[in-house]
Amino acid sequence: MRASRLLSLLLLLQSRGRMTATELAAELEVSVRTIYRDVESLSAAGVPVYADRGPAGGYQLLDGYRTRLTGLTTDEAETLFLAGVPGPAAELGLGAALAAAELKLRAALPPELGERAGRIRERFHLDAPGWFRLAEPVPHLAALSDAVWGGRLVRARYRRWKIPREVTRTLAPLGVVLKAGRWYLVAARDDEPFTYRVGNFLGVEVLDEGFERPAGFDLAAFWQEWTTQFEEKVYRDEAVVRMTPDALARMPFIFPPAMSRGAAAAATEPDQTGWLRTVVPIESIRHGHIELLKLGEDVEVLAPAELRARFARTAQELSMLYEKEDETMSLPEDMGAHNAQVIEQFRANGGKSPTGGPMLLLTTAGARTGQARTTPMMFIPDGDRLMVIASNAGATKNPDWYHNLLADPAVTVEVDGETYQAKALVPRGDERDELFAGVVEKYPFFGDHQAKAGRTIPVVVLVRA
Repeated sequence: MRASRLLSLLLLLQSRGRMTATELAAELEVSVRTIYRDVESLSAAGVPVYADRGPAGGYQLLDGYRTRLTGLTTDEAETLFLAGVPGPAAELGLGAALAAAELKLRAALPPELGERAGRIRERFHLDAPGWFRLAEPVPHLAALSDAVWGGRLVRARYRRWKIPREVTRTLAPLGVVLKAGRWYLVAARDDEPFTYRVGNFLGVEVLDEGFERPAGFDLAAFWQEWTTQFEEKVYRDEAVVRMTPDALARMPFIFPPAMSRGAAAAATEPDQTGWLRTVVPIESIRHGHIELLKLGEDVEVLAPAELRARFARTAQELSMLYEKEDETMSLPEDMGAHNAQVIEQFRANGGKSPTGGPMLLLTTAGARTGQARTTPMMFIPDGDRLMVIASNAGATKNPDWYHNLLADPAVTVEVDGETYQAKALVPRGDERDELFAGVVEKYPFFGDHQAKAGRTIPVVVLVRA
């Protein structure tokens, strides 16, 4: 151990120049008294190390002295080969340099040590990106890393989340960071460091103008502080939920760590129903909706009200999607009585479907009688317009309401508690096919109706008058 420490002390003085006993003790994690003894041992061995006294003093080697004692231990050589990361090095434009350096290092080692160190590459592999994630193109990484190394300013075009989405900035690149397979640039703008995702750079021009790095800037320390603050700022909302203990146990495997840790920390003991209550950190209502859906029926959102309402709508739409086919494939024996009951319930419910799905009432003028005919039916939103499908549950003929609006396209629509006049349009040809394909993609049972009907099922677009 002492021989290794003496070599380390010698190499520190060779690489850094003058160092005080206190600095050497801190680097080697020993006492100052031990440094005094080690320096005496080096001098006794013929190493020309001397001390300067005074405030600016310290130990240093005689000018021009270079040691040849640069041999690596087995552990040191193995560590160097383990540190070689081909993927990130290649993205930085250093793949060939890394390969050449490894060849030179291996050739310089004794045969036994070289063979042992080489086995590291055969038996250990570092794959930095996370699971189920495609590699992110970083065409400007090499230019940015060159600017970091050369200390030169860059003029960059960048895509961000705020408006305007694309901005041009002059940046002072301070360092690059690889985090979970994603490259980030830490750069100063107006003397303040910021973090930029390298994959979002649209163009980079390395300028001839240099810059002065901030005094004492520590890339690793900045990154640690920035990531901590970023996680705290991202999860600015909370969702109060009930869930099963099994759902809580699954969260670490399918949720970001901050969410699973927060939920576990806030979880109560299961109640008499076997469910527990907890608080889950979320970025936003939309984010909470997407993430908590992963737990399916094992979670119930209690608050905020907006998130709970969104889950209620999702549950209704899923129920409509999976149950609507069976409902529409078999028609009631007395369709008139059935429709009258649905219309009554729809209006009593403030213009909401009794089954929770998307429903409207369409009133047309009878083609022969001219009398008002009201029919409940499913609708599909299309921007400011609504679409209804004349599938007639896959029957071989079009429904009566469709014949009525062909005769008189002026109709009345009741939906979501609102009643208004509209004009019915019937797209033809490619326009109809494109609209119908989109409907079938969302509601596949309409495709079954088309196959069963043996006719081209019309799509009707309702445009507010």
